[in-house]
Amino acid sequence: MRSLCLILTLSLTPVWAAAPQDAPVFVPPTQQGGSDFTPLEVLSRFEAPVTDVYRLGAGDEITVDVWDHEELSGRHTIGPDGRITLSVAGDVRLAGLSRDAALAGVKAALSSFYPDLIVTLRVERYTSNRVYVLGRVMNPGVIAFDSVPSLLEAITRAGGLPVGGEGSSDAKLTRCAVIRGKDQVMWVDLRELLKGNMGLNIRLLPDDLVYIPDSDDQLVYVLGEVRQPGAVRLTPDMTFLDALALVGGPTEDAATGGMRLVRPGEGVRTEISLGDLTAPKPGENVLLEENDIIYVSKRGVARVDYWVRKLNPFATLMILGTAVSQ
Repeated sequence: MRSLCLILTLSLTPVWAAAPQDAPVFVPPTQQGGSDFTPLEVLSRFEAPVTDVYRLGAGDEITVDVWDHEELSGRHTIGPDGRITLSVAGDVRLAGLSRDAALAGVKAALSSFYPDLIVTLRVERYTSNRVYVLGRVMNPGVIAFDSVPSLLEAITRAGGLPVGGEGSSDAKLTRCAVIRGKDQVMWVDLRELLKGNMGLNIRLLPDDLVYIPDSDDQLVYVLGEVRQPGAVRLTPDMTFLDALALVGGPTEDAATGGMRLVRPGEGVRTEISLGDLTAPKPGENVLLEENDIIYVSKRGVARVDYWVRKLNPFATLMILGTAVSQ
């Protein structure tokens, strides 16, 4: 159980930058056959765009060959800053570029020193387009793709779902979560997906986390400015501070004086201070319930009321996919 909690809180890199940093973007579910899943029309907006072009990123390994200039040729790994360092020419940014555009960038950098060069560039190893697949799959872990993967492709590459005998807990694999960045979660009906409903087979973005729990797993969500945002498996007597500790605590940019506990089913919004939790003040370190959301906003946000408006109304619309009750 402890290892599952640690796996679930795997650190994620934000991939949607359109939303303000102080306003979490939760994907609302709907009632479908008695279960809570994200609506199909929302899934279509959630998936990655159609493209046949691979964009280079950090960790990708490339080889640059310059004809008749062995000193300029060599193998490079794109760094975390999206750059490689060429002999003579220095740093060149390649992250986000197609292979053809990267070739043009490398050639332009070198041509400032050597005219009429013949340059080729090939990708030796794809690593930046990665998806995390965790939970009840045969081979959980990080999977790299050389094109935009679909949800079903990611599950298949993770070895597929375990197969057990009659009465096995494998029959409880009814749902699948996709967690994107620090503040986006959606739930997919896994049974319908495996039956061939391709409308649920969305295209994934780099660093998406695909998590397949048992249907009776109870989860809480710790999102925002924490070190390892994501889902945490709820245990008996888990408190606000326990969940915060499991995700590594707040980041340096966190506004720890105004953390939120959101209870979607009741529409409750509570502001909690880390100082009060560690003091401690009686009653501040509340017990958590299934589907509770802890959200830590970014420090220095002037309009806290903007965040509250974005989360409203909780009383009528549950903002995160909840566990499927069987």
